[in-house]
Amino acid sequence: MQTECSADLFGFARVEGRAVVAAFDGGTMTSEAGAMLLGATDQQIRMIERFAGCFTDYRAADLVVHEVPGLVGQRVFGIALGYEDLIDHDQLRHDPVMAVLGGKLEARRTDCAPLAGKSTLNRLELSRPEPTRYHKISYDAAAIEGLFVDLFLDAHSAPPPQITLDLDATDDPLHGHQEERCFHGYYDNYCYLPLYVFCGRHLLAAKLRPANIDASAGSVEEIARIVARIRQRWSKVRILLRADSGFARDALMAWCENNSVDFLFGLAKNARLNAEIQTELAAVQAEPTQRQAGATLQGLNLANLKSWSRKRRVVGKAEWTRGKANPRFVVTSLAREEHEARHLYEKLYCARGEMENRIKECQLDLYADRTSAHTMRANQLRLWFASMAYVLICALRRIGLAHTQFARASCGTIRLKLLKIGAPVRTSARRIKLAMPSAFPYQADYHAAHVALTAAAR
Repeated sequence: MQTECSADLFGFARVEGRAVVAAFDGGTMTSEAGAMLLGATDQQIRMIERFAGCFTDYRAADLVVHEVPGLVGQRVFGIALGYEDLIDHDQLRHDPVMAVLGGKLEARRTDCAPLAGKSTLNRLELSRPEPTRYHKISYDAAAIEGLFVDLFLDAHSAPPPQITLDLDATDDPLHGHQEERCFHGYYDNYCYLPLYVFCGRHLLAAKLRPANIDASAGSVEEIARIVARIRQRWSKVRILLRADSGFARDALMAWCENNSVDFLFGLAKNARLNAEIQTELAAVQAEPTQRQAGATLQGLNLANLKSWSRKRRVVGKAEWTRGKANPRFVVTSLAREEHEARHLYEKLYCARGEMENRIKECQLDLYADRTSAHTMRANQLRLWFASMAYVLICALRRIGLAHTQFARASCGTIRLKLLKIGAPVRTSARRIKLAMPSAFPYQADYHAAHVALTAAAR
């Protein structure tokens, strides 16, 4: 109910005899005060500057109001803060924190806001590798792809002795008539089939592909590019490639063997493989205690398959679950002396499931599946913007939050609890102050993140 005759004043139920009213009259405020941590993180890794360097601006310099670094930063920061659509920026361009992050407090023209609106950002997303009359900002796709690997390498103070690269393909559902839209029988919808490459939490590649291809299509080229770039800096690092059975293809395994890269792939079961472990399956079925437990693993080294160019080690898992046989197999270049069968499957191969959580962060928390543009080219660029937002929040987690309760938190949790902070913004001739609430429950974590980021800058 209204307590006063004012259309701008909202009344609510009384509390202990006092009227409760609300109004939009708090002055200049922001709901993104915590985003200053993102700005401090970017100063450490220089991601926005380096990402913007992958674009070339052919516009008339004296007519440009919003420069490419500002546009790139605005889009990446916006996605990191939960603004998935370009239309959100018609309001966000007036936000004081976004202006601070963009380093641009005042508009260059009286008829413009300090930051860009949806139309200008849309032209950025519709950039082409070569400029045209109507698209005067171009980008270098190879440079963008290389930047993901460079950011990964820069995150390490010293080369690790060994790294594991996880590959996976996932569906990116489509609800329009986008270019190269195809139906995928396994996912039962029209989608793209992007290829992701991670090393732990680090994202090394996000390649958009049509869905009418094999899951491993293009993986040899992607891995060759990534491994070559890694070994330019880390010549002695040992690399293990890990993926599910969709990548157990002779071409990829042969490339690994010819380039000193280890691999561990799932292997689809078939009649011949199942026959190899019939004795073990029968033993598991006959053991009452094991049937009650639901599953038992029996390691077995198998011979090569005829479709392969050479003999390879295969490990079979004899499992009896829910009243029926459920055999599983993996193929690897790792020797028996280094990894016995049970450890190879349970500890090393099954750990690849953690990559699924990283893909969920990219798609659910950072909107990597917002590929609603008509062209494949524009959708790939959208995927890269979302991926850069993921890299930025991961850097905040790694540098600033390593010793807090958010050290292993998802990107969505970090955004909700540390970045989305409401605060009045007080601007004077000498400073800009964000007056964050005294009741903010994660002050200690915010303070620890600020201290860690400040120390990293020294």
